[in-house]
Amino acid sequence: MSKPRDYESIPGTYVYDAARGRIGYALNMFCMSLNKAENRQRFKENEAAYLDGFALNAEQRRTVLARDWLGMLRVGGNIYYTIKIAFCDGLTFQDVAGMMSGVSKETYAQMMLTGGRSPDGNRHKDSGPVDTDHG
Repeated sequence: MSKPRDYESIPGTYVYDAARGRIGYALNMFCMSLNKAENRQRFKENEAAYLDGFALNAEQRRTVLARDWLGMLRVGGNIYYTIKIAFCDGLTFQDVAGMMSGVSKETYAQMMLTGGRSPDGNRHKDSGPVDTDHG
């Protein structure tokens, strides 16, 4: 068993590494299937039935059906693949980024235009307070 990676201690961070890729293989293959118009149509007609064609585990299936965007990343989804589900729903990347951040897409856009999310609370869990005045 490999030792934990440094980035695993950053709150809300789900780095798509080799281990997560192995876990999320079926989920990502489902998402890639949505590249074809006929598959998108089949998915929209009956999402649960369409998912039956893929070896998703129960939590992966739940995250897709619930549109739990962060959950999909936790269970091995790659953002560049899972966003295909959002596109099926008529959503943009900015819509999903806002949802993942807990804000509207307009608030998310403004946050990005003004320098991004505050580092407070977004550093390694074992780090001390962040000095935002000096860097």
